[in-house]
Amino acid sequence: MADESTAPDSESDDIVIALVDDDRNILTSVSIALQAEGYVTRVYSDGETALKALLENPPDLAVFDIKMPKMDGMELLRRVREQIALPVIFLTSKDDEQDEEKGLELGADDYIAKPFSLRLLTARIRAILRRANPARMLETDRTDGESANPIVARGRLFMDPAKHQVTWDEKAVSLTVTEFLILEALAGRPGVIKSRNQLMDAAYPDDIFVDDRTVDSHIKRMRRKFRVVDPTFSGIETLYGAGYSFTDG
Repeated sequence: MADESTAPDSESDDIVIALVDDDRNILTSVSIALQAEGYVTRVYSDGETALKALLENPPDLAVFDIKMPKMDGMELLRRVREQIALPVIFLTSKDDEQDEEKGLELGADDYIAKPFSLRLLTARIRAILRRANPARMLETDRTDGESANPIVARGRLFMDPAKHQVTWDEKAVSLTVTEFLILEALAGRPGVIKSRNQLMDAAYPDDIFVDDRTVDSHIKRMRRKFRVVDPTFSGIETLYGAGYSFTDG
């Protein structure tokens, strides 16, 4: 499948999402769902074709499958990021935790495991776009009637949900959308233990099943990111058998 723009994108105000996957069914279903949300979509069935098109005419955000012929999603992300700062969500197989780790290290903004909910993907796209260009998304947010989440300030932690910004001791910490939502749930009530189920409810829609290992993996990655800016970071505490809590000390 060559470069196919599945909705007109002549107006500069349109938000354009590029989809790269060798599964035609996924391309079609995701494209239709995103168009229903008002986005313009461009679809590509292999990394080589996508690379040329993405660099010549960058979209606002891209969704890459990892396992593709000719050029996989990892290599596509690496080569795209050499030239443009394009927000990217990875689609991964459910058990490919190493792929998730590597993708995030390469700079992916988030990842979603297959099989996935279109509602979850749409929510993640919206959140990443808001972080990447909050001014552009502001009018859309108002139109949809969404109430802006309040800023969270807990000791050394500062979170701005509207801009998807996190700082610790005034140093930026880059979190994925899922990590942000989990941390927001913890920081909302410092010292209160949140079970894994409660954190899953905060980060995923009701129709999405994720196991305990998924939440634990997100917590582990968050700790590592905070310890880059503060090696002594201990703001997320594990209470074995119960869950996690946030301390602002």
